[in-house]
Amino acid sequence: MREPCDESVIRAGAATAPCMAASGKWVLAATILASSMAFIDGTVVNVALPALQIDLNASVPDVQWVIEAYALFLAALLLVGGSLGDHYGRRRVFLIGVAVFTAASAWCGLAGGIGQLVIARAVQGIGAALLVPGSLAIISSSFREEERGRAIGTWSGFSAMTAAIGPVLGGWLVDQVSWRAVFFINIPLAIVIIAISLWHVPESSSATKARLDWWGALLTAAGLGALVFGLVESSRLGFAHPAVISSLVIACVCLVTFLVLERRIREPMLPLELFRSRAFTGANLLTLFLYGALGGTLFFLPLNLIQVQRYTPTERALRCCH
Repeated sequence: MREPCDESVIRAGAATAPCMAASGKWVLAATILASSMAFIDGTVVNVALPALQIDLNASVPDVQWVIEAYALFLAALLLVGGSLGDHYGRRRVFLIGVAVFTAASAWCGLAGGIGQLVIARAVQGIGAALLVPGSLAIISSSFREEERGRAIGTWSGFSAMTAAIGPVLGGWLVDQVSWRAVFFINIPLAIVIIAISLWHVPESSSATKARLDWWGALLTAAGLGALVFGLVESSRLGFAHPAVISSLVIACVCLVTFLVLERRIREPMLPLELFRSRAFTGANLLTLFLYGALGGTLFFLPLNLIQVQRYTPTERALRCCH
């Protein structure tokens, strides 16, 4: 079995909608801005947590859900978002993702209670699950093989830079305006992305359309959602509470059923054969440990620096980046 992380994966396939050299810059601009929106909202909200906790009279588990609702739906539907683009048009699904993400961002900024904010963040995650894989798929289909590696590298580099800038921008907005401005900043960016995409990004789709694994997506979302609910609410209810125990049992059942399903169906959302590769399995384990550590740090550190150490949001963001 060939390694799934080698150069052939990046270079696989011909460009289905190759763009002219002049349009290539516009394609990169649209995809970088869109993915940056999604990545920034994965980090920038952490800086605003203390302010929105006070404003909305929320508990620590409540603000945990503000973070986890977004990450949960993004992770559960990411592969489905890529498949939808292959079926119905990559630019079309990409633009739908941008529109959903932007509408949810406005909803977040206007939320009158913590419950509304959590639901809006979940919808944001759905939009991000459509636009993030769409960004990379558009690049792969728009650039020829000899140009594709450089385009993907440019996309990755700029997206990572904007994700790092996110906390600093968020801290400044919380200091100077409001925590709600953290979400409203996505609206002008989305207008630019949609305009560029409609004028300069070509439409494309996959010639071979595999059947969508809706059961796999449903089991993933249910299993991860139950797991997150049990872990988050255990701090408030305790691990012995029936609701926590039930959610953890449901999570185990759903995730085990997901693995069995993916092993048996013809066109799985997650081919388990990939994990026969040591490089693939090792990279995923390292990513799990890395983002597990970062997730805990980026959640608790802002609360400590702002509420205990009395730093301003901007000072806190600069210290974390340092």
